[in-house]
Amino acid sequence: MASVALSEAEKVYIVHGVQEDLRVDGRGCEDYRCVQVETDVVSNTSGSARVRLGHTDILVGVKAEMGTPKLEKPNEGYLEFFVDCSASATPEFEGRGGDDLGTEIANTLYRIFNNKSSIDLKSLCISPREHCWALYVDVLLLECGGNLFDAISIAVKAALFNTRIPRVRVLEDEEGLKDIELSDDPYDCIQLSVENVPCIVTLCKIGYRHVVDATLQEEACSLASLLVSVTSKGVVTCVRKVGKGSLDPESIFEMLETGKRVGKVLHTSLQSILHKEESLGPKRQKVGFLG
Repeated sequence: MASVALSEAEKVYIVHGVQEDLRVDGRGCEDYRCVQVETDVVSNTSGSARVRLGHTDILVGVKAEMGTPKLEKPNEGYLEFFVDCSASATPEFEGRGGDDLGTEIANTLYRIFNNKSSIDLKSLCISPREHCWALYVDVLLLECGGNLFDAISIAVKAALFNTRIPRVRVLEDEEGLKDIELSDDPYDCIQLSVENVPCIVTLCKIGYRHVVDATLQEEACSLASLLVSVTSKGVVTCVRKVGKGSLDPESIFEMLETGKRVGKVLHTSLQSILHKEESLGPKRQKVGFLG
């Protein structure tokens, strides 16, 4: 994880401000920075999104490819996550540092999607035990300015919302051999339901209080954080503690309640942005990455 070096005086200034619900940039403890979301930004993908949260910049591309269902889940498709921590995002990502963080982020994404409610994986099955859609989700960290996990989860949800999968027909001949036919119509496709896809809300414990959407400077003042995966209905699907410090049970309970409350607001805002983007259609001006 990227970090910055702060003097003791700077840390005291930040910590005291948080205790008074006044952060360095003027936000309250439960306020997010401005989130910029843009979908359909990479042309050779099934779906894509770019999210900017403060100085954090994330690009996500989703590629739908035909595969074989996994043995333990013969009537479902599956998701695979790959995370690339660009060395240009922060010098700390050079060498093993970026690889380790990429693996940690990918494992966290697998955990929050490892349930039957996030994505309807059965809708990705074409022919049980034989053919299914595999969604390869590539995450690229372009710039790191704090609160990586939240920004990545928002970008992944936006990219999945933007994903279009070609409609498929399974034809069977007289001998029982199956043939798969993809629709030629680019508009004849399936759109994923992302209503139950969770977003991560990271709560950083600073002093006796906790904040959401911490900057790099605030993260440097925190010894422990709680990652809370929350659905649009406020249901917690996964909790993970990061950092070397400890959290007492009362703090964890308060952080969970804040995570649920803030998460519901985050989902409402994101859903509004995504539907607005979709309503603009293909005529909207492309200002994104490789548009």
